[in-house]
Amino acid sequence: MNVILLEHTPEPEKVIAAAARLCYSKHADVESLLESLDDEEKVNAFVEKLESLGHESPMEHVSFTFAIEGVSRALLAQHSRHRIASLSVRSQRYCSEEGFSYVTPDAIKKDEEVNKIYDEYMEQVQELYKLLLELGVANEDARMILPNACCTRMMVTMNIRALLHFFQLRCCQRAQQEIRDMAYAMLKECKKVSPVLFKHAGPTCVKGYCPEGSMSCGRAPTLDMLIKSYKEHH
Repeated sequence: MNVILLEHTPEPEKVIAAAARLCYSKHADVESLLESLDDEEKVNAFVEKLESLGHESPMEHVSFTFAIEGVSRALLAQHSRHRIASLSVRSQRYCSEEGFSYVTPDAIKKDEEVNKIYDEYMEQVQELYKLLLELGVANEDARMILPNACCTRMMVTMNIRALLHFFQLRCCQRAQQEIRDMAYAMLKECKKVSPVLFKHAGPTCVKGYCPEGSMSCGRAPTLDMLIKSYKEHH
C-alpha cells in the first residue's frame, strides 16, 4: 500500500476561519476580513474553538487530494460508501488485469497452509483471466471473474469535514484492517499539514466513548453505558 498526499488547500486553517467569520463579521469586504486573520495563533485558537463547538460546515471549504495504490477492490467498495468523496479509479474495463497483483489479509498470511491455498486460487484466476483474453473476451467481460483482492489504484479528494468522519469510522478497531491501515496513513499525512485541524481526528473512542454498542471492542465506554451512567447520577 502506498498513500501520497498530492495537494491540499493552502493555509487551511485561515480558509476555515475566514469562512466561519464571514457570516458574522463587521468587515465590509473580504479583503479586510482576511487581513484580520494574519495572526496564526489567533486563527488556530479560533479553529480549535469551532471544533469544540461542533461547528463543522466551514471545514467543507478545505480539501485534500491523495493518490493511493496497492489496495484491493474490496477496499474500494468500502470507500465508495463515503458519499462526500471524489474518486478516480483505474478502470478494469479499459485496462488489462493480466498477471494482476492482489492483497493478502494478515489473517491469511499468518497461516501457512491457508496462505498457500489462497495463493493457488489467485494463480488459477490469473490463468483463467488470461485464457479468456486469448479467446477474444473483452476486458469488460473477463473482469467478471476477478476477485475482490485484485489490486487497484485511485485518486481521492475529500473535504476536511468528510475526512474527519472517514477517520472516525475507518480508524476504529472494528474497521477492516486494510482500510484502517489506509486511514491511518492518510491521517498521518494530514497531521503533517495541519496538526491543529486534525488534533482530535480518529475513532470516537479518542473522545471518550464508543457508538458501536454491543459491537464495541470494549476499549471505551459505549453510548449506552454513558446514558446509563447519566441516568444514575441525574
